[in-house]
Amino acid sequence: MDTELGGPSEPPSQRNHTHPIGLWLAEAHPAPAGPWLDWRRGGSIAVLPTGERFDAVRMPGDLVHAAVGATDHATVSGALAAALAGPVICDTRWFYALVPPRTSERWTCGLARCLSTGAWLTVPRPDCTDDTGTGIHWCVPMAYPGRLCDPAAVDQLLQDGHERLTPAPCEFRRPAS
Repeated sequence: MDTELGGPSEPPSQRNHTHPIGLWLAEAHPAPAGPWLDWRRGGSIAVLPTGERFDAVRMPGDLVHAAVGATDHATVSGALAAALAGPVICDTRWFYALVPPRTSERWTCGLARCLSTGAWLTVPRPDCTDDTGTGIHWCVPMAYPGRLCDPAAVDQLLQDGHERLTPAPCEFRRPAS
């Protein structure tokens, strides 16, 4: 194995960039060795372009928490894994659902923005599933290369969160004269 990109004698946290998921993610970058080296040097993040391998729906944390009815990491992770069946990155106040490329061309949900060509996304190392000080980690790790969230499921999750945050309409009555 190329020792520049990591070998079997290195700790697992430094080899994960050679894992198929790490390779798939890194290949989104115009210079794929860049993300590999970022992760290999002990970094927990790399910056990758959206639009070629994946788009990313930037979801407000409040909507996600309302949709799943919880704020604790384990519950949110489990609920998002069940609802979206694809990878989700958490970045302090935001969640990013990775969806198929060109989703932005059909995205109509006004509750979240779909990042595509021309945007860049901070992506954690494939094994980074908890906050390592950067605030960026996989809330739902990618199951295998290319496995992405269904945009319709992401839209539904956002609608559910919005409905839970929006007060029920009420009827105002005038006092009797």
